[in-house]
This record gives sequence, structure tokens and C-alpha cells, in this order.
Amino acid sequence: MNEQDLIYTLALQHVPNIGDIIAKRLINHCGSAEAVLKENPLNLLKIDGIGNVTIKHLQEPVHLIEAEKELLFIKDNNIKPLYFEADNYPNKLKHCIDGPILLFQSGNVNLDNRPLISIVGTRKITTNGIAFCENLVETLAVYNPVIISGFAYGTDITAHKAAIKNNLQTIGCLAHGLNTIYPKVHKKHIADVENNGGFLTDFWSSAKFDRNNFLKRNRVIAGLSEATIIIESAEKGGSLVTADIANSYNRDVFAVPGRTTDSQSVGCNNLIKQQKAHLLSTPLDVPYILNWQLEEKEKPSIQKQLFVELEADEETIFNYLQENNKEQLDNIAINCNLPVFKVSSLLLNMELKGVVRPLPGKLFEIV
Repeated sequence: MNEQDLIYTLALQHVPNIGDIIAKRLINHCGSAEAVLKENPLNLLKIDGIGNVTIKHLQEPVHLIEAEKELLFIKDNNIKPLYFEADNYPNKLKHCIDGPILLFQSGNVNLDNRPLISIVGTRKITTNGIAFCENLVETLAVYNPVIISGFAYGTDITAHKAAIKNNLQTIGCLAHGLNTIYPKVHKKHIADVENNGGFLTDFWSSAKFDRNNFLKRNRVIAGLSEATIIIESAEKGGSLVTADIANSYNRDVFAVPGRTTDSQSVGCNNLIKQQKAHLLSTPLDVPYILNWQLEEKEKPSIQKQLFVELEADEETIFNYLQENNKEQLDNIAINCNLPVFKVSSLLLNMELKGVVRPLPGKLFEIV
């Protein structure tokens, strides 16, 4: 969009009582943000759902003044604005009724032809949660997904760091403007994130820091993704809000189950119990349920290679499958005396080596 269109869109975004849903309705009716701000307010009252409270402040000069200030910040800091009707606006977010009319982007984000998943959870993540999250990202790396999270403590930063470690793109969705970072301790990760993706926000640089911004930010996390994964959550928490929003967008939600006595698993267990999330027991559940396909260059050879080198644990699984033909992942883990998360990773490696292949129902067999 050109500079004039951007200024008027910023000005419309600045008007009190006009959120993204109403702003889109006004733009669709008038043709552009500029046309909205120049339209006779009496004509706007004819639009369904538009009342006097909505348009009360519409034509106040302060909105264009503040918009010009924000435009200077955008230009001075090499920020890329994304308009909701433009081609560069995230495609999945276009289908969300309350998606931002404007997003602000920093870094090197490329969402083209890549699976997008959000990974969220408690800020007080346990060591088990960290291990599962890291293994999840490592296992899914072969599918080249973009990992989206909120750049907060705990689960969020664990997911971002795991993505960077596995050379995956990652996006931090912020609850404030791009002129600051919260928490400050995460400033050391900014360069790595921007080199491997970037940051997105719909908040201005002048936005006040408010805890409610985090709840508003969660709709962007959920809307960007085809699926949201909850690693751990207490009975109440922001990640459960993200799960509810993802469900309202008809997106898939996954939750990692835990023991009923673990406080940080209550939220996940409730999501599964209420049928608001798929039970995620192994990373391979994600590509299986989402029907991800490996690119041709990543697919294992159909013909089994001779003299394939197997690790000790892989050989244990291979020998077990030789004796038992087809077997479910959980049974393989139990009978080979290995953790489920490790078996899922080993099976994926063996699949890439052309030794085993997955079947419906989490079954595996030797090729």
C-alpha cells in the first residue's frame, strides 16, 4: 500500500470504539480507510451495526496527526506494514473475522508454502514440558514448519529457541509495539529470531503496556496457524484462551496430557476431557492428524536399503517389529522399554532411512 493509504488506515486504527471487525465493515462499505474518514457520518449510520457511539470520534484531526507520528516510527525502523487485503498479509489470518486490519512486521518472515503451528503453554514450564517441546520441534523439523509463539517466559521462549536450533523459521507475536521487548531478559534472542523469522504485532509504538494486550495478542497467535499446541497449562491461563480462539476459528488444537496430580497439566487434561483438543502423546500425532506430507526429496526410498546403519535403540525396535509384524507406537515403547517420545523420534529416523513405514492408527511396520 502507498504512504497515503497507510496513513489513513493507521488513523482509522487509532479511532476509539472502532475495532477490527467494525473497521473492516466500514472499509468494505466505503472502499478504503481514506473514504471512511472522509464520508459523511450520517451516511455511515446506515450501515448495519454502526451507531453514534462508533462514529463519534471518527473525524477528529488527532487521528491523522498520530498516524503521521507512527508512520515516522515505521519508516525509521524498517518495519513492514501488512494490510488485511494485501497479498503479503498472512493468508490464514485473512479468514479470521477479528484479524487486525494492520500488522507490523520486523525480521525476515516467509510464510509461503510452509505449515504453520503455534506452540504455547505455561510460563512455569516443567523440565518434562521443556523436553517434550524440544523433542516435538526436532521431530517435526523434517516438515519445515514455521513455529509461532508469544516470546514470553517458559513455553514460548522454549519453542522459539528449539525452532532456531533446528534451523526453522519462528515468529514472535508481541503484545506491545516493536519499540520494546517484554520480558527484557529476552532481548538477547531478538537477533536470532529476526534472522530466522521475525516479530508480528498489531500494537503501535505508543501503545500502553497492559496485561489485556496479551489476551488480544492471542488471537493473532491462533489465527496465523493451522494448529495450536498446548504443552502445559494450569487450570487457568492465557494458553487456554488461545485454544478457545483457535477452536472458534475451526483450527486444530493439540494438548499434551499429564498426571492428574500435576498442577501444570490440569488445563491440558481439561481441554482433552472436554473434547476441545486432540490428545498429543507423540510428535508424530501432529503430521498424522494434519495430514502433512513430506517433500519428495525428504521421503524415504520405497525400496529398503541394504546394510542400513541403525543405532542400538533403532535396532531394538527393528527386531521387535520383525517378530510382531504391525504394532502400535505405544506398544512398541512398552515392549522395547523406551519412552514414547523417544520411540516416536526413532521411528521417524527409521522411516527416513527407508526401514519402517507408518500406517493408519499409529501402527508401524518394516518396509
